[in-house]
Amino acid sequence: MRPHRREALIGAAASFLAAASARAASAGPQVDAPAGLIEGTLEDGIRVFRGIPYAQPPIGEGRWRPPQPLARWPGLKKALRFGPAAPQLKSFPGNVYADDPPAMSEDCLSLNIWTPPDARRLPVMVWIHGGALQAGWSGESIYDGAALASRGIVVVTLNYRLGVLGWLAHPELSAESPQGVSGNYGLLDQIAALRWVQANIGAFGGDPSRVTVAGESAGGLSALYLMASPPARGLFHRVICESGYMISTPELKREAHGQPSAESAGLALARALQAPNLAALRRLEAGALVVAAARAGFAPFGVVDGPTLPRQIVETFGRGEQSPVAVLAGFNSGEIRSLRMLAPRPPADPQAYEAAIRARYGDLAEAFLRLYPSSNMEESILATTRDALYAWTAERMVRDQTRLGLGSFLYEFDHGYPAADALRLHGFHASELPYVFGTLDRTPPQWPRPPATLAERRVSAAMTDYWAGFVASGRPRAPGEPDWPDWGSDMAYMRFGPEPLVGHHPLPGMFALNDAVVRRRLASGTQAWNWNVGLAAPLPPAT
Repeated sequence: MRPHRREALIGAAASFLAAASARAASAGPQVDAPAGLIEGTLEDGIRVFRGIPYAQPPIGEGRWRPPQPLARWPGLKKALRFGPAAPQLKSFPGNVYADDPPAMSEDCLSLNIWTPPDARRLPVMVWIHGGALQAGWSGESIYDGAALASRGIVVVTLNYRLGVLGWLAHPELSAESPQGVSGNYGLLDQIAALRWVQANIGAFGGDPSRVTVAGESAGGLSALYLMASPPARGLFHRVICESGYMISTPELKREAHGQPSAESAGLALARALQAPNLAALRRLEAGALVVAAARAGFAPFGVVDGPTLPRQIVETFGRGEQSPVAVLAGFNSGEIRSLRMLAPRPPADPQAYEAAIRARYGDLAEAFLRLYPSSNMEESILATTRDALYAWTAERMVRDQTRLGLGSFLYEFDHGYPAADALRLHGFHASELPYVFGTLDRTPPQWPRPPATLAERRVSAAMTDYWAGFVASGRPRAPGEPDWPDWGSDMAYMRFGPEPLVGHHPLPGMFALNDAVVRRRLASGTQAWNWNVGLAAPLPPAT
């Protein structure tokens, strides 16, 4: 035998024995993935792996660069605890969503996996957390993946860069980039995580050819960005978008749609922070930078840069250039009840309300007032913002995917329970999450807790089954529950109230009105479309 051949065999044998020894010394389940040997825990029959790094974190002097792949790590990595969250502000008092992470760090690019013990090529759900692209993390108790994994799927939750660290654009950053672009670092993190899943999830019993991207709120917005992003094409095969919002987003180098360019916004932030250049920004401590940027009014959004986001999301969907995947999309009936900062205050009287609407909506005013009458201004204002952000987006998604001949399923979550209804939070934003994840007993501290009743557990079990069914087959199915038809020609949808019920033609007139508003603003090129609706709407753009 040649010496180099013998040495190679000896080295391979040593590696095998070292791996076997590591397995024998551990009580937890282990997986030998392309990324490396990983040990997790077994919890109630589900294998759980927490805090797995999926990319090299660009930190310090490397801040604001795309994530880089990791080399295979040596030895055994214990994946027993969630990784730190991206740096973010602490929650404000009284916030029902407050679930502050125990640790934060720029070194935050990690993910978590829940998988059945005997998993073999199971479908995969990759969950992207919400939080307005500036808060949240993958380890929130409400996102525990065990209940979904028990339905025969693999669940992945991930962290990504938030706030100014994840979404800053700046001319000096663009000059550094081979593509001449900046911003979208949080989105590039999500794409890197999906690439890691493609390369590694098979070792955990997942099927890389059946990956569903799912997210709520900013996670739903992220799903829309991913559907519109060419580098993400082919990394996922279905999408679940809960309370997503297809709003306008800044363009990298030019003012458009009533918004300054992303680069000019970055320059304005640097001036506010008294940072004369990019090097000075990179020297700032991450936590202090996040706080200072938020106080200066920096708002994180995706950037229309060309390579990552070629154009406005609604334009991509209008052209039929989004990812050709089945979608499950929906909204909650009381979205704005917990987000009242997004809704304007009612005027003094109904006459003032109607006058303001007529001035802002012109020939669309009568249709607006039929949908959102002055007889109950508070409810009309809440419904106006809900529909413009969330309901229109969900319906637009299922309409556009249906046009591509793809499975498209719409829902409305209109479920209430005593603790929420007592606070006037019926069907509030994100209130479907503990029902989907089967975590009714693990909501944040100030979240109105669902009661521990059989009725609530049945609603939760139905939603968990529907979601897992969609991840598995592209069609939401739940044993013993109504068949959920796709949107199709009769505009079918599922309404989750005390129980799941199939309906048709949700919110008649809502889509036509809001779609007309968006199309007019897009055509004008001078007005944004987001929560600037109803009493907060600008005067109609010139035609």
